[in-house]
Amino acid sequence: MWEHIQEHQHLSRLEVYQNLITPAMQHIGFLWETNKITVADEHVATATCDFVLSKLAYNRDKIESGQKAMFLCLDGEEHYIGLKMVNSLFEENGWETKYYGPSLPLEYALKTAIEWKPNVIGLSVSIVYHLPKLKEYAAEFAKLLHKPAVLLEGRLAGKYDLVPYCAEDTVILRDLPETMEWLQNYQAGGQQNAIF
Repeated sequence: MWEHIQEHQHLSRLEVYQNLITPAMQHIGFLWETNKITVADEHVATATCDFVLSKLAYNRDKIESGQKAMFLCLDGEEHYIGLKMVNSLFEENGWETKYYGPSLPLEYALKTAIEWKPNVIGLSVSIVYHLPKLKEYAAEFAKLLHKPAVLLEGRLAGKYDLVPYCAEDTVILRDLPETMEWLQNYQAGGQQNAIF
């Protein structure tokens, strides 16, 4: 995979994520769901994509926006590659981030949010049976006094109507281009709580 990405060095990070890594992981998910590969194979593919994401992020120039964002998967949610790509896009745009990856219990996420006061909290959900937890996370983050924008991303965001599982101001982003558009609008001072 790394050689394939090196052949496409002219692509932006968003284009690499959208056109190479996302389709690769979707295909791996399909192969796993149809029993054509094992869980072990899926874990190798995830680790490979994780390595590529880390390699792409390593040599970036730092700019400072003065904004802070934290990104996490709900407790029990192990699918983190998309969230890692979103975190990278925010960092590339000068944000200070805290990336917590998979399965962060709500109590620890709230503690960080209260103490660190991020402008944005990004949540990821990919498994349907985690939706009740999503409702709990969204409700608790909506109560924060500093009123961060709460973003919801993940495989389910592009497939289902998740509004019933979210707080009123939760921003639902269906894919990476939509996330990038929201980020650019936020940085330009646009409306930050529109549900796409």
